[in-house]
Amino acid sequence: QLQLVESGGGLVQPGGSLRLSCTASPFTLDWYYIGWFRQAPGKEREFVAHISGSGSRTYYANSVKGRFTISRDNAKNTVYLQMNNLNPEDTAIYYCAANRFGGSQGLAYDYWGQGTQVTVSS
Repeated sequence: QLQLVESGGGLVQPGGSLRLSCTASPFTLDWYYIGWFRQAPGKEREFVAHISGSGSRTYYANSVKGRFTISRDNAKNTVYLQMNNLNPEDTAIYYCAANRFGGSQGLAYDYWGQGTQVTVSS
């Protein structure tokens, strides 16, 4: 079974940046879309971005477009989420997930990581 582990979360000031990583084992990620989702306290899980297996196709939620960048290094079996110009509304637990087809609905994803906390506060 594919296992995903997120890392890179933390506390950052408004306007700051963080880079999240999602590393997979024991199988290669080449054939999988990877999506990033987030869930803030008291709110529903929200789609952030996804990337195709080759990295040639990406898609972003409007709320993060222009600020976040999703990328992948298949040689390292890792997908990244570069988050710039963060604001308090970005505070949430961020999860990566994998499936064969992508999409913005969490239910479409088969494998999930445990999440990493991102807190944006001064």
